[in-house]
Amino acid sequence: MKNKSIIAVAAASTVGLVATLSFLQIDIDQDLQSGNTVALAPISLGNPAAAATLQTRHAVPLSEERAPAALPTTYKQRIEVGKGDTLAELLVNAGVDRIDAHYAIQAMSKYYSPRRIRRGQDITLSFRSAPLMIDVKTGPAPRDTFLGFSIEPDYKTEVRISRTEDGGFSAQELAKVLNRVPVRATGEISNSLYVSGRDKGVPAVVIARLIRLLSWDVDFQRDIREGDTFEVMYERVLNEDGKPVYNGSVLFASLTLSGKRISLYRHELADGDVDYFDEEGKASRKALMRTPIDGARLSSTFGARKHPILGYTRMHKGVDFAAPSGTPIYAAGNGTVVYAGGKGGYGNYVRIRHNGTFETSYAHMKGFARNIRKGARVEQGQIIGYVGTTGRSTGPHLHYEVMQKGAQVNPLKIKMPSGRELKGEELARFEKFRAEQDRLFTSLDTTVEVAATKAD
Repeated sequence: MKNKSIIAVAAASTVGLVATLSFLQIDIDQDLQSGNTVALAPISLGNPAAAATLQTRHAVPLSEERAPAALPTTYKQRIEVGKGDTLAELLVNAGVDRIDAHYAIQAMSKYYSPRRIRRGQDITLSFRSAPLMIDVKTGPAPRDTFLGFSIEPDYKTEVRISRTEDGGFSAQELAKVLNRVPVRATGEISNSLYVSGRDKGVPAVVIARLIRLLSWDVDFQRDIREGDTFEVMYERVLNEDGKPVYNGSVLFASLTLSGKRISLYRHELADGDVDYFDEEGKASRKALMRTPIDGARLSSTFGARKHPILGYTRMHKGVDFAAPSGTPIYAAGNGTVVYAGGKGGYGNYVRIRHNGTFETSYAHMKGFARNIRKGARVEQGQIIGYVGTTGRSTGPHLHYEVMQKGAQVNPLKIKMPSGRELKGEELARFEKFRAEQDRLFTSLDTTVEVAATKAD
């Protein structure tokens, strides 16, 4: 005759899931000892990680208090930061004990401040599932153990927080596995370089870098003609899953303007410095920039003109670039700030001395960048202020002047002092590198897919 018992089996509770209680009617007869088994399966867990914990076990009579426990397994849970979320709230809402959350965040702060988490950021939590066991006295098994979490401050770094043997938490900063691949794009300029490049799938940030690199030799307001062509090769950075996460450096750039070709190569010198050089090994970077602003429209040239406010003709001793208020303004070259402040009709004004021959000035600024004051050293391309309409101005623009030996000269026509020129062994190294880059560029497919990458 068979002995029958009713055994209540409580499914183990997993983080983010509701524990489900199932009552099983199990017949236990004499042949139990022969090895017959039954699988105890939590119902409606709906979590692959939890399902992985299922084990086949012997059913036991009510007289035994506890059945053998299933082997613990680990699983991960991904959460996304929403608007107004704090890291502590996210961890606690995911089922982490408040004390564990506090010490885990404290460990992370060594490498990444919790205040820097942003909307849309992913956080991956790790847990060890509690053993599933039958206990007629205490009921369901204990909660799952929080093992830590990982977060990615940027595309190239991961901060990983792990539980230590003593129950505390430690953090480590890891460099992510990245793969850099060269991408090629070519096209004809029908409207502007920006529009034509975008139509060919070139990311906006790459086009901006391309324009800045070539602005030493090209006036993008006046030199571009319909039918001119461009070529560019740049790095696309992929994560370990092959997903584009960043658009890297421009490796090669070329413009053909009215039949004249201007080419630049990114080259690392023997001393470790990296710069861009033309086909003859001359640095593209000149001592001064002709246009110390991106994406602006030339609204007034150098020379005599009728002043829009004063109403009479007078010499305009600089060039004006119309741009939206707040557009960054760059230092045209390395130098020292000799004036930063209000200056009559110039409004907010900065003047930089570059050497014994050249100075540059910037007027009508909305405001100055941090640490821009008299005596400050600045580097070429450093933001010194922002476009505004202070002083005698009819709208937001930059008034830019270049002084040569104290006299204003036309920034668009003056012959800018040249930069570095390679010679000897360094030139030979560059020529070999240039030939390799030309072969690489030729070998690449010209089809460019627009990469949905994060901000660069």
